Amino acid sequence: MPAAFCMLHSVSVPSHCVFCEGLDVRKKDPKHHPSYEITAACNLNCIFCYSRVAAEAGAAPKEGYYGDENPKAITISQYGEPLLVGTRRLVSIIKELRKRFGDVRIDLQTNGTLLDEKSFLELEPLVDIVMVSIAAATLQTYAKITDGGEKEFKAALKALELAGHSDDVLAVVRAVYCPGVNDDELPRLATLAESLGVDELMIQPCTVYTANEERLRAVGFDFESSSRIFEILEVASTCKNAAPELRVGVSGCILAVFKQLLDNGINLEDLRFLRRDARAGTLPQMKRLRRFKL
Repeated sequence: MPAAFCMLHSVSVPSHCVFCEGLDVRKKDPKHHPSYEITAACNLNCIFCYSRVAAEAGAAPKEGYYGDENPKAITISQYGEPLLVGTRRLVSIIKELRKRFGDVRIDLQTNGTLLDEKSFLELEPLVDIVMVSIAAATLQTYAKITDGGEKEFKAALKALELAGHSDDVLAVVRAVYCPGVNDDELPRLATLAESLGVDELMIQPCTVYTANEERLRAVGFDFESSSRIFEILEVASTCKNAAPELRVGVSGCILAVFKQLLDNGINLEDLRFLRRDARAGTLPQMKRLRRFKL
């Protein structure tokens, strides 16, 4: 069996990507999940952060719900660190969303540094997926990527452990792949996540915004490598080998494109030559309509 075939079939569509328009390659301009945006602020300073870029340019989305009126999943939130507004406020927002939309899937996206045991116990009954964004297995690389220290690193791992030992939520590590920075760390992160009881590792390619290029270059980010789509599949396959019991996925839209190409007769090995434009320009764009604020 060709190595490329094995790699393609060892990774999954992340649970977070289920219901996303990006899984339908027929859509010309797919939009990400609806989200409730709370703040663009964050207590970390990641080298790839689009939220900081938008905030510094005065282009961050205002607080509110962005999406259609019949959502199947809502992310809390895609910009900033939602727990900065406090657990009480966060709980209130989620409860109101559930009143309005019913049995919608709620995905909490957080860096985990503020998700302590007390906060987790309050949020656990209200959310379906807890995604902790962490892209390193060691403090040294974590600090390089986030500007965070030992306190933040340990808190993020503790949040993973809390979610990983819960029977009520799906625990997910959301890791941005930064070639030249965390290539060797992601398989170690997969092993660490598996040991903490985490259900899934979701690997995303790094999108480069102009304002972040200097910082990325300073830590050795490999811009050329980041354009090679197949590399993320190779990294995910290595992570799966390192942690066989862990579900490992890459962005569902990438897998959808691969599947379409294969259905159209493209040879598996030819996928290695695919390239993406990792540079997204100056500012991130919110494609969804703002409906209301709670």
